[in-house]
Amino acid sequence: MYDMGTRKRVLHLVSQGRSLNSVSKETGVSRAAIRSWQTRIEPLGYDRARPCPRCRDVPGGPENPAAYSYLLGLYLGDGCVSLNQRGVYSLRIACADDWPGLIEACAEAILAVRPDNKVCRVQSVGCQYVTSWSKHWPCLFPQHGPGRKHERKIALEPWQQEIVDAHPWDFVRGLIHSDGCRITNWTTRVVGGVRKRYEYPRYFFTNKSDDIRQLFTDTLDALGVGWTHCTRHGNPFNISVARKADVALMDVHVGPKH
Repeated sequence: MYDMGTRKRVLHLVSQGRSLNSVSKETGVSRAAIRSWQTRIEPLGYDRARPCPRCRDVPGGPENPAAYSYLLGLYLGDGCVSLNQRGVYSLRIACADDWPGLIEACAEAILAVRPDNKVCRVQSVGCQYVTSWSKHWPCLFPQHGPGRKHERKIALEPWQQEIVDAHPWDFVRGLIHSDGCRITNWTTRVVGGVRKRYEYPRYFFTNKSDDIRQLFTDTLDALGVGWTHCTRHGNPFNISVARKADVALMDVHVGPKH
């Protein structure tokens, strides 16, 4: 971040007819920054937004609790909060390139929770990191901490649990969109002496964290959705929803990723 004095000095040099390239070389300020100052000189900062709801004298919840519940599910599945050299935290949610609708839904949820903070997409191999910077992401996601989530305790704060209780389907949808899927299973049965193939839809949620799987199944229990533990490809970290009525309910509120 540059102070106001630096910004004014740079713009003064530009006003003398100097090229952006020459001013950039002399001052060390990038041409992109100089161009942005030509339209707005005041520093925007990462937290130019309205105050953090958790940092008020009386802490409250996010303005859009449904969007937060969905974003919480995404964060617990495929998200992280990390600190940069400027003392600002970045929230990053990994979204596969195969699901452009998920990428857009993730960006929209972040903007709904912190509407004045910018959201960008950083391309990586096979995925995009939907990213936003704020000093207050640890306030909103107190599960942030050193190490991998499945190697430490993950528990919701009471105010988070209240939001999940009020918006359980958004939470489930976020978890499925991050670490879950809807697939078509098949089996065979012998009917009248003839072996026939039957197909049926099924939801899976896979996460190494016992705590996060528990949050998922507790929410399903509250919603009346049946589930079972399932070892898949030798992986014991799976939760399956396969009963026809439960899948139909999930289809109404979650649906396949797109």
